[in-house]
Amino acid sequence: MKLCIFSGTFNPIHNAHLKMAEYVLKNFGFDKILFIPAYKPPHKGYNPNLSMHRYNMVELAVKTNPHFDISDIEFRRENKSYTYDTVVQLYKLFDIEGKINLIIGTDAFKQIETWHEAEKLKQIVDFIVFIRENDKVELNYLKNKGYNFKLMPMKFMDISSTEIREKIADGKSIKSLVTQEVEDYIKENGLYRNKEMA
Repeated sequence: MKLCIFSGTFNPIHNAHLKMAEYVLKNFGFDKILFIPAYKPPHKGYNPNLSMHRYNMVELAVKTNPHFDISDIEFRRENKSYTYDTVVQLYKLFDIEGKINLIIGTDAFKQIETWHEAEKLKQIVDFIVFIRENDKVELNYLKNKGYNFKLMPMKFMDISSTEIREKIADGKSIKSLVTQEVEDYIKENGLYRNKEMA
């Protein structure tokens, strides 16, 4: 199986996440794009009250695409969500053709050398890196250090989870930023109304 993974906090998952995954699926022909919500993201603030909500929203967002799936692999571990540990486990769970690919944005990829077991991680994954529009990115230094990656020229959708949370707290509409199912879930569960809770 040709597998690509998309790990993240997804707080909440939004339409740019889905467009990136659709673009990768169309251009690389993976059998599956596996979305992996982080249980305890190591590089971000962590609100335990939102963990299951984040997972549920990803599940709702990906269910309409037969090539998209969600994994609770990091939720079952319940400790910090280190990508290296997850990838090692995925190789044991699936019959992988070639290397697992990992979707990542330039902001995170620039920090890749600070990640847990980065030297080992670069041996077992190839990176698919999405660039923000007008972002002048020089990443050859990472190629020279053995990180195998492809830069994606997809037109960037300027949506961020932070912006969505702020809009909800300010009582503004998030239509067109998330799927209808995710928007309904956020409303039904009263998520992000309080900025301190987001």
